[in-house]
Amino acid sequence: MRGIPLSERKNLGALLDTHSQNDVMARIPQFSEAETDNFVAPPAVVPEQLGVLMFNMERGVHLAEIQEFLRDCPDIQPFDVILANELDDGCARSGNRNTARELAEAFGLNYAWGLEFIELVNDENEKGFHGNAVFSRWPITRAGVIRLPEQYNWYFDRQKRIGGRLAVYAQLDVGGRPLGVVSIHLENRTHGEGRRVQMETILEAVRRELPDMPVILGGDLNTNTFDGRDKEDIGDIATDPEMRRRCLEDVFSFEELLPMSAADGYQIVPEEPKLTRRKPLPGGDFLPLRLDWILLKGAAATESHMVSTAREDLTYAKPGSALEAFTGAELSDHNAIWALCRLDA
Repeated sequence: MRGIPLSERKNLGALLDTHSQNDVMARIPQFSEAETDNFVAPPAVVPEQLGVLMFNMERGVHLAEIQEFLRDCPDIQPFDVILANELDDGCARSGNRNTARELAEAFGLNYAWGLEFIELVNDENEKGFHGNAVFSRWPITRAGVIRLPEQYNWYFDRQKRIGGRLAVYAQLDVGGRPLGVVSIHLENRTHGEGRRVQMETILEAVRRELPDMPVILGGDLNTNTFDGRDKEDIGDIATDPEMRRRCLEDVFSFEELLPMSAADGYQIVPEEPKLTRRKPLPGGDFLPLRLDWILLKGAAATESHMVSTAREDLTYAKPGSALEAFTGAELSDHNAIWALCRLDA
């Protein structure tokens, strides 16, 4: 995706002191585009079931290790589709690389990527682009972005960004049959109602853009059961065992977007209440959260599970590999979700 010169990015950012995010984003055509490329021919055989991986890759800062995780982790095989969050394009923190395109090229996958934010805090960013992606072994016949209602203005955050949350959708050709897939990233700095409104926008767009076909949605829905702007509330939850339990076991009761999606006919997996996010807390502890999901309609997950990205669980790393040499606490601040999916007849 075409970048924007640093001086122009700064000028556009300065407009946010007096203009809304929507006003400024309307001046930037990249926010309404999906970068798409089909690198490979479709597989010769259509499998009975498709492997779907949902993974927030935390900006792609550990790209070499992520590639080895995708290649070597037995618990995410096979994958035919990846629904990915937080992939940089031209950010210094990830080596100013187009992380989505590199992953697609490395694994022979077709991809569609959408721009979520333009990062303004680091002048070393070649582009400062950050977004979400869909990867597929099957041809992408069309793709686009779904911009979501603003629930938090990221320009006035310490990260200082132009943009807002979005979903990226793609229509795939799976052996002559259409399949809709959507990568979603909902707002963490809001309450459950704010996320419900964003999810409602996505479900409406799916009905409009991907009609009359099976659809698989997935992403970091930030279903933390509290308002991410309220640090006092987070502190109360962190010190109360019963409130900590709700973050894993009672998510449906506090995040209306999930029962709303179920009422619309979506199967939601995985069902087991395991953490997918380790939110750091003062003193070295973390708050276990259940944020990442796969939702299916016109298809069914016959298997699904969480896959840890904590360093102690990377036991399959090959000798001499970047993954074996990795010294961080976690490959990403999210675990991955994998499902084996059968399309309805």
